Amino acid sequence: MAINTVVLVFGTAVSLFLLFFAFKALKKKRLVDDTPTSKAHGVFIGLVEVSGKVECPSPLRSYLTESECVYYRWNVSEHWSKTVTETYTDSQGKTKTRTRTESGWKTIASDEQMSHFMLRDESGAIQVRPEDSKVDGECILNYYCGPSDPMYYGKGPAGSIMNSDYRRCFTETIIPNGSTLYVMGQAREREDKVAAEIAYDREAPVFLISMRDEKKVSRSYGFNYWLLALGGLAVAFFTVFISNRTGYGWIPFSYMNQIIAAGLYLVAWTIGWFWTVFNALKSLRERTRQGKSQIEVQLKRRKDLVPSLVSTVLGLMRHEQGVQEALASLRSEAYNGFEGVGGRLLALIEKYPSLKSSEVVLKLQKELADTETRIELSRAYYNDIVTFYNTRLERIPDVLVAKIARLTPQGLFKN
Repeated sequence: MAINTVVLVFGTAVSLFLLFFAFKALKKKRLVDDTPTSKAHGVFIGLVEVSGKVECPSPLRSYLTESECVYYRWNVSEHWSKTVTETYTDSQGKTKTRTRTESGWKTIASDEQMSHFMLRDESGAIQVRPEDSKVDGECILNYYCGPSDPMYYGKGPAGSIMNSDYRRCFTETIIPNGSTLYVMGQAREREDKVAAEIAYDREAPVFLISMRDEKKVSRSYGFNYWLLALGGLAVAFFTVFISNRTGYGWIPFSYMNQIIAAGLYLVAWTIGWFWTVFNALKSLRERTRQGKSQIEVQLKRRKDLVPSLVSTVLGLMRHEQGVQEALASLRSEAYNGFEGVGGRLLALIEKYPSLKSSEVVLKLQKELADTETRIELSRAYYNDIVTFYNTRLERIPDVLVAKIARLTPQGLFKN
């Protein structure tokens, strides 16, 4: 009975352990699926995903293949084997000896290096700091050799491990400079300039740098979810089956025990799924609110910039009556929050080349142009995230969770 109890406790713990990690994989899959891909120039503070090409003016050189890259990880392992003689007692109580061979691979040298890089798409570039990220790179070397090969001692240690078979394996994974990457992580303000960067944040649920595209990353998390969840179900099923074995053989057994165990596991699976989806929908709703607040931040920035630019232009164009009237109208519209003010002001400045000689005007003009672009990008991001959210609320079975949680669709931004 004690042995059966140990088996049941251990098996239950393993099945719930697998189920826990299954839900972690499901959470990451939903994050990938529910996060719209941002433009590099339109990245805002918070959890984002971007895709683009790697740019690094001073790339690294990988250790084994000396490839140009921004990240590399290499490993050298050596094979060993030995014969072990052991004493044991057989079923009749007699002491006997036997020999067996043990073997395996032991890591004898390894390292990992990475460099900050820019990720560029059609809108611009954003800096990525890869420290503490999960890197899914390209394996470019998986090479086995013996001492006669120049690489054996040229790239590996001079000494050998105990019981060595004098066979080594060299592996190397890199992210080449110029490769296309998918990055999902936390965006924050850079310390050296007014711009965003993606870096590690312990509060962020995911920080992934992958050479696979978004669809492949999502499928990988989905596969892990089902593999772990069904593995937990199998463990629960066989735990009950094995626990019926005693030291005196098999006791009378009914399949009802296994059905009950599977049923209880499915109940735990359903509760865990409901909780994961509930939290995912709540998180998605908060990100729609964050997207809306980013629009308001950029609108306020434009509202603060327009009067400064108007005042500067007024000081330089006092003799132009038409300009004076147009600027007064634009200032009034900016104060009341009317749309199109920034674009019309920039168009007005373009008509007078003399204004281009003023560094102050040029600086403010650039800031206003950047702000107009960021307003457009933030609105596009908001509409994307709201569309993802509203679609989730209409899907089965998410719609059932949404009704219980009283989650309602959000309105899209209309120009």
